Amino acid sequence: MRSVVITGASTGIGWATAKVLLASGFRVFGSVRKAADAERLRGEFGANFTPLLFDVTDEAAVLAAAREVRAALNGETLAGLVNNAGVAVAGPVLGLAADEFRRQMDVNVIGPVISTQAFAPLLGADPALKGPKGRIVMVSSVGGKNGNPLMSAYCASKHAIEGLSESLRREMMLFGIDVIIVAPGAVKTPIWSKADEVDISAYRNSPFFPALEKIRKFMTQLGESGLPAEKIGQTIARALTSPSPKVRYQITPDPVRHFIMTVLPKRTLDGIIAKRLGLTPQA
Repeated sequence: MRSVVITGASTGIGWATAKVLLASGFRVFGSVRKAADAERLRGEFGANFTPLLFDVTDEAAVLAAAREVRAALNGETLAGLVNNAGVAVAGPVLGLAADEFRRQMDVNVIGPVISTQAFAPLLGADPALKGPKGRIVMVSSVGGKNGNPLMSAYCASKHAIEGLSESLRREMMLFGIDVIIVAPGAVKTPIWSKADEVDISAYRNSPFFPALEKIRKFMTQLGESGLPAEKIGQTIARALTSPSPKVRYQITPDPVRHFIMTVLPKRTLDGIIAKRLGLTPQA
């Protein structure tokens, strides 16, 4: 039985990916930050799921989890690492606290670096392990190829994931370990559906406040109308098992609309977005 590590497995894409892979016969190690989530997932997923208790930004905890997985593998390689854990921080660049921007990058960028460093030996970078080389799946976003106003920190983190993955894929060729990007559009996950809980009161006196209210409403709609997380889980499973995987899989609920947005001139798109959010110059 091949094994996969998924970061951020308690809800959303991570939870759905665990479900898909378990149904396909994999053993899954999934990271959670709370002991209560670990117990819940044990009950939901059964014996072939092992929770790993760590925050992706806690290097010591991630390394401890890697040692736990190594012991469970008993000399065999790990089939995959899915770097999925992430958060979404909203706010204008001019008003967003540096600590909030830093938290966004720590979780979404430094976290995957820490996890990759910890688990890459188990994927086959350690020649002492036996078995086929594993793969790394980096969960990016359509926001990794474009920039949404008032979501600059999130988009910057996903742009970083795109560049990191491209470089890492070429580095990991030395070990025969592939690196594949999965870039979803809107997905029905708590990262968006909890948008109503985001406190934007600190921006009440900011000229960006009306646009922030519109963005928050839009994020809530994404949580309601996006793709089922299982669809992303299926794409991740394909990236891990296909004999000839693509370097990047993009999956969106409305690919035609997304294609139109990618081919429109940037200035034209800027104008459309500004009009919708009220970001046009004030008289």
